[in-house]
Amino acid sequence: MSEFSASEKKILSDHFSNTEGNVFAIITPRQVDRGALMSRYSRTDKSMRRIFLDEFLKNKNRGEEFYNRVLLEYGDDSVAELGEAQIAIEGLSNIAVKKIEDRRIGLSYLEKSSRYVAWNKKEKGKYRFYRDAEISKSKYADMYEDTCNFSFDVYSKNIEPMINYVREKYPIEKYSFKDSTDGKEKTFSKLKSESDIKSANMIYKGSTKAKALDILRGLLPASTLTNVGITGNGRAFEYLLTVLGASELKEEQDLASKIKKELDTTIKSFVRRADDKYGKAFQKYLKDIKIKSKVIAKKQIKSTPTVGSITKLVDYEPEKNAIDKIVTSIIYEQSPSTSYQNIMSQVKKIPIQEKNKIIYDFAKLRKNRRHRPSRAFESVYYTFDLCNNFGMFRDFHRHRALTLERQLLTTDHGYSIPNEIKILGIEKDFKDCMQNTKKTFDKIRTKYPEQAQYVVNFAYNYPYYMKFNLREACHLIELRTVPQGHIDYRRVAQQMFQEINKVHPVLSKIMNFVDLKEYDLERFESEKRTEEKRKKMKK
Repeated sequence: MSEFSASEKKILSDHFSNTEGNVFAIITPRQVDRGALMSRYSRTDKSMRRIFLDEFLKNKNRGEEFYNRVLLEYGDDSVAELGEAQIAIEGLSNIAVKKIEDRRIGLSYLEKSSRYVAWNKKEKGKYRFYRDAEISKSKYADMYEDTCNFSFDVYSKNIEPMINYVREKYPIEKYSFKDSTDGKEKTFSKLKSESDIKSANMIYKGSTKAKALDILRGLLPASTLTNVGITGNGRAFEYLLTVLGASELKEEQDLASKIKKELDTTIKSFVRRADDKYGKAFQKYLKDIKIKSKVIAKKQIKSTPTVGSITKLVDYEPEKNAIDKIVTSIIYEQSPSTSYQNIMSQVKKIPIQEKNKIIYDFAKLRKNRRHRPSRAFESVYYTFDLCNNFGMFRDFHRHRALTLERQLLTTDHGYSIPNEIKILGIEKDFKDCMQNTKKTFDKIRTKYPEQAQYVVNFAYNYPYYMKFNLREACHLIELRTVPQGHIDYRRVAQQMFQEINKVHPVLSKIMNFVDLKEYDLERFESEKRTEEKRKKMKK
């Protein structure tokens, strides 16, 4: 006998993917009802569909009432993860988007690319960069405007020359393309099919334009406006709103209000505490942490900025100890009932050659980079001291299964100049842009150190540190050395591997898909694969 009558099934079919199976999707339209159903489900022996019929169907506000009671009376934060939303933010600075993307858990991001999209368009005759209210009201307003405009001018006027230079240096005849008639790779001039010629041109133009924009992106200031899409749960959004509300930047404070307003239209019950008395207290706590840290740093540390790029492994443990931990973790899950400590004591007695072989055997099991090492390889950690250009930092910043701490963006650490800038003969323009930025930054920072970040170009070096385990090192380094990666982060990822390999020559063998080669057109092979997929989809 079915649990539900025919009339109940008809009602349920609008809210659940099926009315009989023990696995079903919740398709009721209101987010708050979906989340409340999930949470209520854990506190009763009724089936979920029965809960819906008995408790939610007639009471249109049941979801809100349930969340208000659970969140406010019991403080069960985890139920806020049951509400999800997707929002888009358009026209925020690269300073604000990094603050948002600092949130590591519960949110996923898709951000406008500086590789595929040129940032030279104007709106109502003005370049698209953030104009901070504090600076705009200050004596630095004109200087800030002129400096950002100059950066965009140098960037914009060199897009076409740089594309032309890249195409001259890497002519289309240098590369091979797949011929659809026989499936063989051929040079461009030997392609006969009109569709093959069209595809080859698309691949070539896409990869050469990406190369040119990669080279020029260092000229863009951090005020450059971007777009970001965010998917996440209520608990993560609530914390994001709290962090933005505690910011010293007006832009980030305003974003908190705007995001909250939009989330209230979809998951209001899940983010209601972001700006209530609890949220305000949390914001104060975050501000107090920052103030206290500043006082300690000022008292205890003498600042001596390092000029230039740095990729240095500064903290790790002896490989012998690290191998013991990993081998113990490998054995633990599959061993007979015993303690970690007991296994570790026995592993220490295993001959080192035998333990090394265990690591080598696990490395051989990986057939491609998506075959991640097991969790046993999370037992060992590395800390890197890094100072690389801000444009490159933006790519590493996307990795969230690690600890990353960063400082304010400044002009204190010098900047990097791509070789192509020198070869094209625009080194003077590039340097003029950087020097102009530094003068403006140094003046603004005296009164507005946080706001001064907006004027700094992507080419300026940026200090941060990253701490991650060997499993994450494997993912990050292998991913960031793939041929289509930006040359800047490819080189840093390669240096990371070399640093780890020096101190852990055995354990580094698990990273067996690190690409240490250099490439002309980084995006070329990737564009070819994408075009092949397009053709298959059309068929």
